[in-house]
Amino acid sequence: MRGLSFAVLAAVAGIGFAAPAPKAEAQADVSIGVAPECPYGYYDAAPYACAPAGYYGPEWFTGDVFIGAGPWFHGPSNFQGHVNNSFHPEHGYKGPAPKAGEKPEAAKRVDSAHFKGNEVRDGRGHVAGGKK
Repeated sequence: MRGLSFAVLAAVAGIGFAAPAPKAEAQADVSIGVAPECPYGYYDAAPYACAPAGYYGPEWFTGDVFIGAGPWFHGPSNFQGHVNNSFHPEHGYKGPAPKAGEKPEAAKRVDSAHFKGNEVRDGRGHVAGGKK
């Protein structure tokens, strides 16, 4: 009798472990919206605040138009551009930054002769290596 009770108990436990768990459905809504309208570009990581003049090098612009960074990047897949990460808040920058919608100032336009880059990035927020 004792052997039968043990067998029944083992069968019930086995059924409990064999019952499939309910399948969880992933619900991912990747809606990034419209890129911020920043005069000198925006940082390549959330919250995508406007970056000050001097953060991005001239290769990040076509004329005066920023080619994008992060989810709104519009350059080639092998793109690498210089940034000056001392203008990034994660590196201690607490200086002025433009607001979205402001217009660029001609005096703050960055050209290759005056840009001081210290890091190379790929447009999607990844450090690519190299120094300028």
